[in-house]
Amino acid sequence: MRILIIEDDREASDYLVKAFRQQGHVAEHEHDGLAGYARAAEGEYDVLLVDRMLPKMDGLSLISSLREQGVETPALILSALGQVDDRVKGLRAGGDDYLPKPYAFSELLARVEALARRRVGAKGEETHYRVGDLELDRLSHKVTVGGQEVVLQPREFRLLEYLMKHAGQVVTRTMLLENVWDYHFDPQTNVIDVHISRLRSKIDKGRENQLLHTVRGAGYMIRDSAR
Repeated sequence: MRILIIEDDREASDYLVKAFRQQGHVAEHEHDGLAGYARAAEGEYDVLLVDRMLPKMDGLSLISSLREQGVETPALILSALGQVDDRVKGLRAGGDDYLPKPYAFSELLARVEALARRRVGAKGEETHYRVGDLELDRLSHKVTVGGQEVVLQPREFRLLEYLMKHAGQVVTRTMLLENVWDYHFDPQTNVIDVHISRLRSKIDKGRENQLLHTVRGAGYMIRDSAR
């Protein structure tokens, strides 16, 4: 998932960014309402996390303005104001969920995942990829090879997900850096090679017909070479 966190408490936002990234998601943040509005209006995000009390533009005005502009990205409001009337105002402003502070990250994660599932279903996006006997379920974060579950680290999962989403197509190193590592520059390291090697050892081990291919001078491709 791509998540935008709009929270003026830097300690809280830094914690959330780190926690979501550890779960394998792309998390970005802004610290005031105007900057958050601009980023949410321009970016392709799966879920917005919006603090209610923000400088320059409050959270409810931010969400209401996005809805007026036709931006329907699900928004979860985080607020120390947790009374029923506060929640009703948040939902009527265009929020999709409301979580009072303090909260447990496990509950926040579950709510964000639920909003993302709802969005995926509404957009009709694929939630299940298959190449040969390799299967990946985006919602359960489960990967199987020949029916046997394969345990992947969060970054390995994102890498495989991106490759399978573009199965049969060459995926360049630049595409991987931008979409899997969220880098918009070349870090001049072998981070991609290391993760490709690890991924290959897990999905192609002992396989006669490899699924993950290196396209010399171009990038990588995942395809069923047995077909």
